[in-house]
Amino acid sequence: MAKKQFKAESKRLLDLMINSIYTHKEIFLRELISNASDAIDKLYYHSLSDGSIGLGRDDFYIRIETDKDNGILKISDNGCGMNKDELENNLGVIAKSGSLNFKQEMEKTDDIDIIGQFGVGFYSAFMVSDDVTVVSKKFDEDQAYKWHSTGADGYTVEECEKDGHGTVITLKLKEDTEDEHYSDYLDEYTLERLVKKYSDYIKYPIKMDVTRSKKKDDDSGEFEQYTEETVLNSMVPLWKKNKNEVTDEEYNEFYKSYFSDYNDPLKVINTQAEGAATYNALLFIPSKAPYNFYNRDYEKGLKLYSNGVLIMDCCKDLISDYFGFVKGLVDSQDLSLNISREMLQQDRQLKLIASRLEKKIKSELLSMLRNDREKYEQFYEQYGLQLKYGLYSGYGSTTELLSDLIMFKSSFEDKMTTLEEYVSRMKEDQKYIYYACGETPEQIKRLPKAEGIIDKGYEILYLTQDVDEFTVKIMYKYGEKEFRSIAAEDVETESEENEQFKEKVENSKNMLEFMKESLEGEVSEVKISSTLKNHPVCLTTKGELSLEMEKVLNSMPNDKSVKAQRVLEINSDHPIFEKLTGLYSDDKDKLKKYATLLYDQALLIEGLTIKDPVEFSQLICELI
Repeated sequence: MAKKQFKAESKRLLDLMINSIYTHKEIFLRELISNASDAIDKLYYHSLSDGSIGLGRDDFYIRIETDKDNGILKISDNGCGMNKDELENNLGVIAKSGSLNFKQEMEKTDDIDIIGQFGVGFYSAFMVSDDVTVVSKKFDEDQAYKWHSTGADGYTVEECEKDGHGTVITLKLKEDTEDEHYSDYLDEYTLERLVKKYSDYIKYPIKMDVTRSKKKDDDSGEFEQYTEETVLNSMVPLWKKNKNEVTDEEYNEFYKSYFSDYNDPLKVINTQAEGAATYNALLFIPSKAPYNFYNRDYEKGLKLYSNGVLIMDCCKDLISDYFGFVKGLVDSQDLSLNISREMLQQDRQLKLIASRLEKKIKSELLSMLRNDREKYEQFYEQYGLQLKYGLYSGYGSTTELLSDLIMFKSSFEDKMTTLEEYVSRMKEDQKYIYYACGETPEQIKRLPKAEGIIDKGYEILYLTQDVDEFTVKIMYKYGEKEFRSIAAEDVETESEENEQFKEKVENSKNMLEFMKESLEGEVSEVKISSTLKNHPVCLTTKGELSLEMEKVLNSMPNDKSVKAQRVLEINSDHPIFEKLTGLYSDDKDKLKKYATLLYDQALLIEGLTIKDPVEFSQLICELI
């Protein structure tokens, strides 16, 4: 019998496919099971339109058999089968897919799903086997045929005997090596695990004889082993059931078992779409963030299925980083099973699905925020930081998507508030959304500048996390209202500066310039404050870099340090101002000491380190 050669391009594709396309060798089983499912689909479809076939869905099955002694693995089905020409066309020319042709013929029919489309999945068998035999008999034909190949050197096709229609694929597994244990694919527990992982929702039963143990009937207490035929797959995906058929308990149990969590999910999102992107998605928001959620090694992503067959265990392209807390899966008939991880990342359908999921997640979170505030605040406590990172890292591109979801503690009743709620409470004359930074709300309340802002009846957002100020700087404004730090120098522009105040500024100009020079470059300006009430001094900043941002950036592990343009503000209504004015006339050396002491005091109020604690202590004692 003459051996037939693969075409030259098929040889190259076979080598590429075995060595490059599939990252994990174990998926060969998924591919062969999916092909078997396709073959059954074809015959089942014809049985729906031809009553004489006499076969119903319950008559079909896929079967796995092992022969450990001879290193043999078999996958068989009772689907449509192939005749000689079909074996030649479908298996002799790599990337020519009978499934794809059939799907194109039946593209107007909704009752049939064909998984394989590219025709390369079958050849994944050569990743684990160096000897592949396919015996097939087409439904309603008498002659069976055997296709055999040992790889890229070619194949043979000959007549053979076979009972019943369908296909049997026999793999002679490769010998074990130090790196690869091919014999594992003969272990029934491994096969059960792989079917459960990749093919649990194939809609026909996948059967295998499995060894079980039971107690003997006598009183010895010993166990005996027996073999029983077991269906390895569940066949009906939870996400394809009608929502009113699934209970909360079923969703919770599915989530906990599928995603290894001890807690019920905080939120379940069951959604589907048709049209440009057709898919089912079952998403979960965990009630508690994983211990490593904010670590770099945390792997976000959703499980990706094609017609119930797992393509990827963790598809990063389906979920954005800022929604990386979402766990779940997407099942789409628009995605081909037989495509590689690298090719999949470029699939336009994935991008379309990801975009729609993003909108759905936001919609569900907004609904939770407006209808179940307590649950939303529970969610925000776990994942609010991630939303802020999303705003900051998006450099403004995610503002419209995420700005309505973030919250801050506020001076209004000391409660969490959204930006929408803050704006709705703003006074008519209020131009800005005011915020202040600090380690805790209690610390922020005591800041010198906070007193003046609150006295005017303005609300302050308390920013207590490192990313907070970076986030509002990136956002710049919410709606038509700009964000403004109470520690910014130009926050005073809203003050009503009367003639008396302006006169003080003019009369003190020389003294303030002297104090600035005495601080030897520590500040860019010393000025009179129009907002301080009871505190003698405070620090503000010029430009975009604030004191809080300075602290955060300098705490990072690098060799560079940054410094904000600091402004020392003095309360002209405080007794200290009169003291400073007198010293400028009578004792400029002592004024220098006061300037240093007041500057150090302002640094301590802001939580910054003073340059010379010993000098600070000595100055206090000397000036007292």
